[in-house]
Amino acid sequence: MSILIAILGIVMLLGVAFLMSNDKKNINYRGIVVMAGIQIGIAWFMLNTSIGKAVLQKVVNVFNKILSFGHEGISFVFGDLSTKGYFFVNVLMMIIFVTALLGIATYTRILPLAIKYIGGAVSKITGLPKIESFVAVNSMVFGDTTAILSVQSQVHKLSPNRLFVVVTSSLVAVSCSILGAYMQMIPAEFVLVALPINVFSGLIMSSIVTPVKVEGKEDEIDIKEMIPEKSLFEAIGNWALLGGKTALIVGAMLITYIGLLAGLNFILSSTIGLTFQELIGYIFAPIAYMMGIDSSEILRAGSVMGTKVSANEFVAMLDFMKMIPSLDHKTVGIVSAFLVSFANFSSIGIILGCLQAIDGNQSKVMAKMGLKVLLVATMGSVMTGTIVGIFL
Repeated sequence: MSILIAILGIVMLLGVAFLMSNDKKNINYRGIVVMAGIQIGIAWFMLNTSIGKAVLQKVVNVFNKILSFGHEGISFVFGDLSTKGYFFVNVLMMIIFVTALLGIATYTRILPLAIKYIGGAVSKITGLPKIESFVAVNSMVFGDTTAILSVQSQVHKLSPNRLFVVVTSSLVAVSCSILGAYMQMIPAEFVLVALPINVFSGLIMSSIVTPVKVEGKEDEIDIKEMIPEKSLFEAIGNWALLGGKTALIVGAMLITYIGLLAGLNFILSSTIGLTFQELIGYIFAPIAYMMGIDSSEILRAGSVMGTKVSANEFVAMLDFMKMIPSLDHKTVGIVSAFLVSFANFSSIGIILGCLQAIDGNQSKVMAKMGLKVLLVATMGSVMTGTIVGIFL
């Protein structure tokens, strides 16, 4: 029954996206069917086949081994504090090490070439423009702002519809630099499964709501823009500093949001007898139910989902960590997959700041559709969680 409800939920999501579309005649139905098929294939292979499960476990083991190298550096700097389980030390500091690794892979052109050709393959298979496909794949590795900066020379050429797809697909994804942090809070296998599925969820939802079509000559990618460093050591240094900045930003946001939530919960508990998480759980509970979560757990799942959208995924994951032992495996998988994205209110502000630095006019265009972008990006996250749940 939960599978039938989840399938119905996906149909409803697609229906809502269709009703929101500003150019229904030019929706690329073939591309949408192909992308949905790829999503289903990925989820089925990784979650329901012995080979897929073995591959997924191998990937998890590789990531865990890489994280163990990072822990060596953390242990050297922080000593005994690294064994105390402090969030700042064990989770946020890992962002620095993983970001530096990304810098090495970028400088050596391993990632830029992979992203370019994978993005090109996505474009060819789905019929979507290269820029949109490139940003969606790029976002899976570098996150929203870096993915947009990598095509900054093209941003001023984008129509409102194309800008919408670029921004929305980047929000549904996350940066690999913080995967290590995620994997220490929620099950690693669901983080890794959600990554590729997110690419297509963002493209499906956004390309239905704002269909795009361009000529090939208007749609070229130059990976040199992704590699500003002149030496490997410069790349390691720059990216390590970027990782440190990211860790501090995440820490600052957590201090702010968790403090604000504590204050808000005090006010709400004193007036209506409910915390913010409990209140928003009622709002998101129907969505959780349509994703295939058992009715006995939809309020708790909904509270985590709502916290993620209104605050950010880290705040939600910190709450979710405490619930995981008492939740059904399927619920854990669905909510975990939903959480692996940057679709939240604070990210809209970050994206606007990024666009303002590139092109003020495009930033103004984006500002007018910011809430719509967040809604559609959240729909993409819902789609990812629902698909994962079908195969659990």
